[in-house]
Amino acid sequence: MIQLAIIGPTASGKSDLAIKIAKKINAYILSIDSLSIYKEIDIVSAKPSKCELQEVNHFGIDVLYPNEYFSVEIFIRLYKEAVQKCQEQHKNLIIVGGTSFYLKMLVDGLSNIPKIDDTTKKRVEKRLLSLQESYDFLCAQDVEYMESIAANDRYRIEKALLIYEASKLTPSEWFRQNPPKPVIKNLPIYNIEVEREVLRDRIKKRTQKMFESGLIDEVCRLEQHYTRAPHSMNSIGIVEVLEYLDGKVTKDEMLENISTHTAQLAKRQQTFNRTQFEGVIHAPLEKLEVIIMGNLL
Repeated sequence: MIQLAIIGPTASGKSDLAIKIAKKINAYILSIDSLSIYKEIDIVSAKPSKCELQEVNHFGIDVLYPNEYFSVEIFIRLYKEAVQKCQEQHKNLIIVGGTSFYLKMLVDGLSNIPKIDDTTKKRVEKRLLSLQESYDFLCAQDVEYMESIAANDRYRIEKALLIYEASKLTPSEWFRQNPPKPVIKNLPIYNIEVEREVLRDRIKKRTQKMFESGLIDEVCRLEQHYTRAPHSMNSIGIVEVLEYLDGKVTKDEMLENISTHTAQLAKRQQTFNRTQFEGVIHAPLEKLEVIIMGNLL
């Protein structure tokens, strides 16, 4: 089974390229996008159309509801499910998306966590009744691990407590003794290079298209159904529309803010893609298809 990854900043043409190549090499697609994973967030995430999703089988799209938690562990499970399905149906796999952090976790791997029994779970649940006390306790035990965790990050505090209670080791010590193992090895990675001004223009046009497709109505539905509390509601495109609905900005300012914040995200994505992977093939979109197909022959 052939596996490859296509990465690049938002609005660089990754999805269209992946679909074109998937049709040529008999492949399925696994999306690595932190918003496309959610049902009902369609316009904001700029996920492939229903027609495109029917043309090529996609994994990692419309998996969770916006108020459900998404993690690296869930993504790795999705990857393994995609591989199994590809093997069963004699398909190849293309991994594509803008959230390259998840791809890095596939390449670098995750550490196992200790086995956690029901008694440990109940003990941790009881401690979590006071989130601040749990946070303070962990900070006292393991400054190194907790320095990147916020006091209100219940998910990561719970994970740290479970590791501590199950292993009797601090999380830092546990991960030192149980280093990560790569989930996938020797994965060809292709990165789309785009000039900044070209990308800004694409982002501006895509933002306008999102607006014309019903962006405000989608955000209104999401807020009405899920409130503003879920993590997904803090995404670019949603936050700016909520500011508009609150009367803080005009429609034009909202669109400008979405474009600006998306361009800033794209710049961070480009930096990450250049610095976090080894052996990546970098090329403009118009050349990448030929390069990929040539390497597969």
